[in-house]
Amino acid sequence: MISFTMLLLFCITAAIIITQPVVSSFQQHQIARPHTLSKTTTYNRRQYSHASSISELEMVEGRSQDIESPFVIALTREEGKNDKLHKAILSSERIERISNVVQIHELPCIEHANGPDIEKLAPILSTSASTFDYVAITSPEAAKVFASAWNEAGQPKFGMVAAVGKATQESLKEYGIDVAFVPSKATAATLVTELPESDRAISENRSTTLLYPASAKAQNTLQDGLEYRGFTVTRLDTYDTVPASWNDEQMSLARSSNIACFASPSAVKAWLKNTSKLETPRVLACCIGETSAKACRANGWEECNIFYPDKPGVDGWTTAVADALESLDNK
Repeated sequence: MISFTMLLLFCITAAIIITQPVVSSFQQHQIARPHTLSKTTTYNRRQYSHASSISELEMVEGRSQDIESPFVIALTREEGKNDKLHKAILSSERIERISNVVQIHELPCIEHANGPDIEKLAPILSTSASTFDYVAITSPEAAKVFASAWNEAGQPKFGMVAAVGKATQESLKEYGIDVAFVPSKATAATLVTELPESDRAISENRSTTLLYPASAKAQNTLQDGLEYRGFTVTRLDTYDTVPASWNDEQMSLARSSNIACFASPSAVKAWLKNTSKLETPRVLACCIGETSAKACRANGWEECNIFYPDKPGVDGWTTAVADALESLDNK
Protein backbone atom coordinates (compact mmCIF):
# COMPACT_ATOMS: atom_id res chain seq x y z
CA MET A 1 0.00 0.00 0.00
CA ILE A 2 2.80 2.44 0.92
CA SER A 3 4.73 1.63 -2.21
CA PHE A 4 1.62 2.20 -4.35
CA THR A 5 1.07 5.65 -2.73
CA MET A 6 4.71 6.63 -3.27
CA LEU A 7 4.51 5.51 -6.89
CA LEU A 8 1.34 7.60 -7.43
CA LEU A 9 3.00 10.71 -5.93
CA PHE A 10 6.06 10.20 -8.12
CA CYS A 11 3.92 10.06 -11.28
CA ILE A 12 2.00 13.24 -10.37
CA THR A 13 5.25 15.12 -9.64
CA ALA A 14 6.81 14.03 -12.93
CA ALA A 15 3.73 15.16 -14.86
CA ILE A 16 3.92 18.65 -13.31
CA ILE A 17 7.64 19.01 -14.13
CA ILE A 18 7.14 17.92 -17.75
CA THR A 19 4.12 20.16 -18.51
CA GLN A 20 5.29 23.34 -16.76
CA PRO A 21 7.75 24.54 -19.48
CA VAL A 22 5.08 24.03 -22.17
CA VAL A 23 2.65 26.29 -20.32
CA SER A 24 5.36 28.90 -19.77
CA SER A 25 6.34 28.88 -23.45
CA PHE A 26 2.72 29.29 -24.50
CA GLN A 27 2.29 32.24 -22.16
CA GLN A 28 5.38 33.95 -23.60
CA HIS A 29 4.06 33.73 -27.15
CA GLN A 30 0.74 35.18 -26.08
CA ILE A 31 2.42 38.16 -24.39
CA ALA A 32 4.76 39.09 -27.26
CA ARG A 33 3.29 41.79 -29.51
CA PRO A 34 5.04 43.56 -32.43
CA HIS A 35 5.27 47.36 -32.22
CA THR A 36 3.94 49.38 -35.14
CA LEU A 37 6.24 51.59 -37.20
CA SER A 38 6.05 55.36 -36.86
CA LYS A 39 6.82 57.79 -39.66
CA THR A 40 8.94 59.72 -37.20
CA THR A 41 11.30 57.44 -35.35
CA THR A 42 14.49 57.73 -33.37
CA TYR A 43 16.73 54.74 -33.93
CA ASN A 44 19.30 53.52 -31.48
CA ARG A 45 21.71 52.05 -33.98
CA ARG A 46 23.45 49.79 -31.44
CA GLN A 47 20.12 48.10 -30.76
CA TYR A 48 19.17 48.17 -34.44
CA SER A 49 22.40 46.51 -35.55
CA HIS A 50 21.51 43.40 -33.54
CA ALA A 51 17.92 43.13 -34.79
CA SER A 52 17.54 39.97 -36.85
CA SER A 53 13.95 40.33 -38.08
CA ILE A 54 11.31 42.94 -38.92
CA SER A 55 9.40 42.31 -35.71
CA GLU A 56 12.59 42.63 -33.68
CA LEU A 57 13.46 45.85 -35.50
CA GLU A 58 10.00 47.23 -34.78
CA MET A 59 10.43 46.54 -31.06
CA VAL A 60 13.83 48.21 -31.11
CA GLU A 61 12.26 51.28 -32.69
CA GLY A 62 9.51 51.34 -30.11
CA ARG A 63 12.02 51.30 -27.23
CA SER A 64 14.06 54.10 -28.79
CA GLN A 65 11.49 56.86 -29.03
CA ASP A 66 12.79 58.77 -26.01
CA ILE A 67 16.42 58.91 -27.21
CA GLU A 68 17.45 62.36 -28.43
CA SER A 69 19.86 62.75 -31.33
CA PRO A 70 21.79 65.72 -32.72
CA PHE A 71 21.32 64.21 -36.19
CA VAL A 72 17.81 64.73 -37.58
CA ILE A 73 17.19 63.71 -41.21
CA ALA A 74 14.10 64.61 -43.27
CA LEU A 75 13.16 62.32 -46.18
CA THR A 76 11.22 64.49 -48.63
CA ARG A 77 10.00 62.22 -51.41
CA GLU A 78 6.29 61.61 -51.85
CA GLU A 79 4.62 59.60 -49.09
CA GLY A 80 5.51 55.92 -49.34
CA LYS A 81 8.53 56.43 -51.63
CA ASN A 82 11.18 56.97 -48.96
CA ASP A 83 11.60 53.35 -47.87
CA LYS A 84 14.70 52.50 -49.93
CA LEU A 85 16.73 55.44 -48.69
CA HIS A 86 15.38 54.91 -45.17
CA LYS A 87 16.62 51.31 -45.08
CA ALA A 88 19.92 52.21 -46.73
CA ILE A 89 20.65 54.82 -44.06
CA LEU A 90 19.92 52.33 -41.30
CA SER A 91 22.13 49.64 -42.82
CA SER A 92 25.12 51.94 -43.50
CA GLU A 93 28.12 50.92 -41.42
CA ARG A 94 29.75 54.26 -42.09
CA ILE A 95 26.75 56.15 -40.67
CA GLU A 96 26.77 53.84 -37.67
CA ARG A 97 30.39 54.76 -36.99
CA ILE A 98 29.48 58.45 -37.10
CA SER A 99 26.51 58.15 -34.74
CA ASN A 100 24.71 55.34 -32.95
CA VAL A 101 21.52 57.39 -32.76
CA VAL A 102 19.88 58.89 -35.85
CA GLN A 103 16.41 60.46 -35.99
CA ILE A 104 14.57 60.17 -39.30
CA HIS A 105 11.37 61.91 -40.43
CA GLU A 106 9.30 61.15 -43.51
CA LEU A 107 8.36 64.68 -44.54
CA PRO A 108 6.97 64.69 -48.11
CA CYS A 109 7.58 67.95 -49.97
CA ILE A 110 5.65 67.22 -53.15
CA GLU A 111 2.48 65.56 -54.36
CA HIS A 112 1.58 64.48 -57.88
CA ALA A 113 -1.30 65.84 -59.91
CA ASN A 114 -2.52 65.38 -63.47
CA GLY A 115 -0.72 67.38 -66.12
CA PRO A 116 -2.41 69.36 -68.91
CA ASP A 117 -1.79 66.59 -71.50
CA ILE A 118 -2.89 63.59 -69.43
CA GLU A 119 -6.06 63.07 -71.48
CA LYS A 120 -4.06 62.92 -74.73
CA LEU A 121 -1.77 60.03 -73.80
CA ALA A 122 -4.17 57.06 -74.00
CA PRO A 123 -5.70 58.13 -77.36
CA ILE A 124 -2.23 58.62 -78.88
CA LEU A 125 -1.22 55.16 -77.68
CA SER A 126 -4.44 53.71 -79.10
CA THR A 127 -3.93 55.14 -82.57
CA SER A 128 -0.22 55.84 -82.99
CA ALA A 129 1.83 53.81 -80.49
CA SER A 130 3.58 51.79 -83.19
CA THR A 131 4.74 54.93 -85.01
CA PHE A 132 7.19 55.80 -82.24
CA ASP A 133 10.62 54.19 -82.32
CA TYR A 134 11.17 55.03 -78.65
CA VAL A 135 9.23 55.94 -75.54
CA ALA A 136 11.33 57.85 -72.99
CA ILE A 137 10.37 57.35 -69.34
CA THR A 138 12.36 59.47 -66.90
CA SER A 139 10.94 58.68 -63.44
CA PRO A 140 8.90 56.08 -61.51
CA GLU A 141 5.93 58.47 -61.55
CA ALA A 142 6.19 58.79 -65.33
CA ALA A 143 6.27 54.98 -65.49
CA LYS A 144 3.09 54.80 -63.42
CA VAL A 145 1.29 57.37 -65.60
CA PHE A 146 2.41 55.72 -68.84
CA ALA A 147 1.43 52.22 -67.68
CA SER A 148 -2.04 53.43 -66.69
CA ALA A 149 -2.62 55.05 -70.10
CA TRP A 150 -1.19 52.00 -71.89
CA ASN A 151 -3.64 49.72 -70.08
CA GLU A 152 -6.49 52.13 -70.81
CA ALA A 153 -5.54 52.02 -74.50
CA GLY A 154 -5.66 48.20 -74.53
CA GLN A 155 -1.90 47.58 -74.26
CA PRO A 156 -0.99 48.33 -77.89
CA LYS A 157 2.47 47.55 -79.26
CA PHE A 158 4.89 50.44 -79.15
CA GLY A 159 8.57 51.13 -79.78
CA MET A 160 11.54 50.50 -77.54
CA VAL A 161 11.51 51.99 -74.04
CA ALA A 162 14.38 54.12 -72.79
CA ALA A 163 14.35 54.47 -69.00
CA VAL A 164 16.33 57.00 -67.00
CA GLY A 165 17.62 55.30 -63.87
CA LYS A 166 17.38 51.90 -62.23
CA ALA A 167 14.34 52.87 -60.13
CA THR A 168 12.44 53.84 -63.28
CA GLN A 169 13.46 50.59 -64.96
CA GLU A 170 12.24 48.58 -61.95
CA SER A 171 8.93 50.46 -61.91
CA LEU A 172 8.34 49.69 -65.59
CA LYS A 173 9.17 46.03 -65.00
CA GLU A 174 6.52 45.89 -62.27
CA TYR A 175 3.97 47.07 -64.85
CA GLY A 176 5.06 44.41 -67.33
CA ILE A 177 6.92 46.80 -69.63
CA ASP A 178 10.34 45.79 -70.94
CA VAL A 179 13.15 48.33 -71.09
CA ALA A 180 15.53 48.36 -74.07
CA PHE A 181 17.89 51.14 -73.05
CA VAL A 182 19.18 52.67 -69.79
CA PRO A 183 21.87 55.40 -69.95
CA SER A 184 25.08 54.95 -67.98
CA LYS A 185 24.07 57.84 -65.74
CA ALA A 186 20.52 58.54 -64.59
CA THR A 187 20.16 61.98 -66.16
CA ALA A 188 18.32 63.31 -69.19
CA ALA A 189 21.56 64.81 -70.49
CA THR A 190 23.25 61.40 -70.51
CA LEU A 191 20.30 59.82 -72.28
CA VAL A 192 20.50 62.54 -74.94
CA THR A 193 24.16 61.73 -75.53
CA GLU A 194 23.93 57.92 -75.45
CA LEU A 195 20.56 56.98 -76.96
CA PRO A 196 21.24 55.39 -80.39
CA GLU A 197 19.20 56.17 -83.45
CA SER A 198 16.61 53.57 -84.36
CA ASP A 199 17.79 50.96 -86.87
CA ARG A 200 14.32 50.99 -88.42
CA ALA A 201 14.45 54.76 -88.86
CA ILE A 202 17.88 54.56 -90.45
CA SER A 203 16.76 51.82 -92.87
CA GLU A 204 13.68 53.88 -93.80
CA ASN A 205 15.80 57.01 -94.24
CA ARG A 206 13.87 59.09 -91.73
CA SER A 207 14.40 60.63 -88.30
CA THR A 208 14.06 58.57 -85.12
CA THR A 209 10.72 59.26 -83.41
CA LEU A 210 10.30 59.40 -79.65
CA LEU A 211 7.31 59.81 -77.33
CA TYR A 212 8.12 61.63 -74.09
CA PRO A 213 5.44 61.53 -71.34
CA ALA A 214 6.92 64.15 -69.01
CA SER A 215 6.38 66.13 -65.87
CA ALA A 216 5.00 69.59 -66.59
CA LYS A 217 7.94 70.95 -64.59
CA ALA A 218 10.62 68.96 -66.40
CA GLN A 219 13.26 71.06 -68.14
CA ASN A 220 13.66 70.92 -71.91
CA THR A 221 16.99 69.08 -71.71
CA LEU A 222 15.72 65.82 -73.19
CA GLN A 223 13.65 67.03 -76.13
CA ASP A 224 15.96 69.91 -77.06
CA GLY A 225 19.02 67.67 -76.97
CA LEU A 226 17.44 64.87 -79.01
CA GLU A 227 15.92 67.28 -81.53
CA TYR A 228 19.37 68.83 -81.99
CA ARG A 229 20.58 65.32 -82.89
CA GLY A 230 17.79 65.01 -85.47
CA PHE A 231 15.18 63.06 -83.48
CA THR A 232 11.49 63.91 -83.75
CA VAL A 233 10.20 64.27 -80.17
CA THR A 234 6.56 64.35 -79.07
CA ARG A 235 6.39 65.66 -75.52
CA LEU A 236 3.22 65.33 -73.44
CA ASP A 237 3.08 66.95 -70.00
CA THR A 238 1.13 64.11 -68.42
CA TYR A 239 1.66 64.84 -64.74
CA ASP A 240 2.71 67.66 -62.47
CA THR A 241 4.38 68.03 -59.09
CA VAL A 242 2.86 70.44 -56.59
CA PRO A 243 4.09 71.42 -53.11
CA ALA A 244 2.67 69.32 -50.30
CA SER A 245 0.82 71.23 -47.60
CA TRP A 246 2.24 70.70 -44.10
CA ASN A 247 0.37 70.70 -40.82
CA ASP A 248 1.73 72.11 -37.55
CA GLU A 249 3.37 68.80 -36.60
CA GLN A 250 5.18 68.59 -39.93
CA MET A 251 6.33 72.19 -39.61
CA SER A 252 7.76 71.30 -36.21
CA LEU A 253 9.57 68.31 -37.71
CA ALA A 254 11.06 70.54 -40.41
CA ARG A 255 12.20 73.01 -37.77
CA SER A 256 14.08 70.26 -35.91
CA SER A 257 15.78 68.82 -39.02
CA ASN A 258 19.38 69.64 -39.89
CA ILE A 259 19.60 67.43 -43.01
CA ALA A 260 17.06 67.18 -45.83
CA CYS A 261 17.22 64.60 -48.63
CA PHE A 262 16.04 65.86 -52.03
CA ALA A 263 15.26 63.79 -55.13
CA SER A 264 14.10 66.59 -57.45
CA PRO A 265 14.23 70.35 -57.98
CA SER A 266 10.51 70.42 -57.18
CA ALA A 267 11.20 69.04 -53.72
CA VAL A 268 13.88 71.68 -53.16
CA LYS A 269 11.51 74.49 -54.09
CA ALA A 270 8.67 73.04 -52.01
CA TRP A 271 10.94 72.75 -48.96
CA LEU A 272 11.89 76.41 -49.28
CA LYS A 273 8.26 77.44 -49.72
CA ASN A 274 7.09 75.51 -46.65
CA THR A 275 10.00 76.60 -44.44
CA SER A 276 10.17 80.24 -45.55
CA LYS A 277 8.72 81.50 -42.25
CA LEU A 278 10.83 79.28 -39.99
CA GLU A 279 13.57 81.16 -38.18
CA THR A 280 16.07 78.30 -38.35
CA PRO A 281 19.39 77.78 -40.16
CA ARG A 282 19.14 76.28 -43.62
CA VAL A 283 19.46 72.48 -43.60
CA LEU A 284 22.30 70.58 -45.22
CA ALA A 285 21.06 69.35 -48.61
CA CYS A 286 21.62 65.70 -49.51
CA CYS A 287 20.67 65.29 -53.15
CA ILE A 288 20.12 62.14 -55.19
CA GLY A 289 22.13 63.64 -58.04
CA GLU A 290 23.46 66.74 -59.72
CA THR A 291 20.06 67.97 -60.99
CA SER A 292 18.73 68.48 -57.47
CA ALA A 293 22.11 69.85 -56.35
CA LYS A 294 21.95 72.41 -59.14
CA ALA A 295 18.52 73.48 -57.88
CA CYS A 296 19.96 73.94 -54.39
CA ARG A 297 22.73 76.17 -55.75
CA ALA A 298 20.21 78.21 -57.72
CA ASN A 299 18.17 78.72 -54.56
CA GLY A 300 20.94 80.00 -52.34
CA TRP A 301 22.60 77.00 -50.71
CA GLU A 302 26.31 77.37 -50.15
CA GLU A 303 28.37 74.75 -51.97
CA CYS A 304 29.81 73.42 -48.69
CA ASN A 305 26.27 72.57 -47.56
CA ILE A 306 25.32 70.52 -50.64
CA PHE A 307 26.13 66.80 -50.79
CA TYR A 308 25.45 64.56 -53.80
CA PRO A 309 26.99 61.61 -55.68
CA ASP A 310 28.48 61.75 -59.17
CA LYS A 311 26.11 58.99 -60.25
CA PRO A 312 22.47 59.22 -59.09
CA GLY A 313 21.10 56.31 -57.07
CA VAL A 314 20.25 55.20 -53.55
CA ASP A 315 23.76 53.95 -52.76
CA GLY A 316 25.39 57.24 -53.71
CA TRP A 317 22.60 59.13 -51.99
CA THR A 318 23.32 57.26 -48.76
CA THR A 319 26.98 58.19 -49.09
CA ALA A 320 25.93 61.83 -49.42
CA VAL A 321 23.95 61.49 -46.18
CA ALA A 322 27.02 60.06 -44.46
CA ASP A 323 29.12 62.97 -45.78
CA ALA A 324 26.59 65.44 -44.38
CA LEU A 325 26.48 63.70 -41.00
CA GLU A 326 30.25 63.72 -40.87
CA SER A 327 30.23 67.44 -41.65
CA LEU A 328 27.85 68.09 -38.77
CA ASP A 329 29.85 65.87 -36.45
CA ASN A 330 33.00 67.87 -37.18
CA LYS A 331 31.42 71.23 -36.43
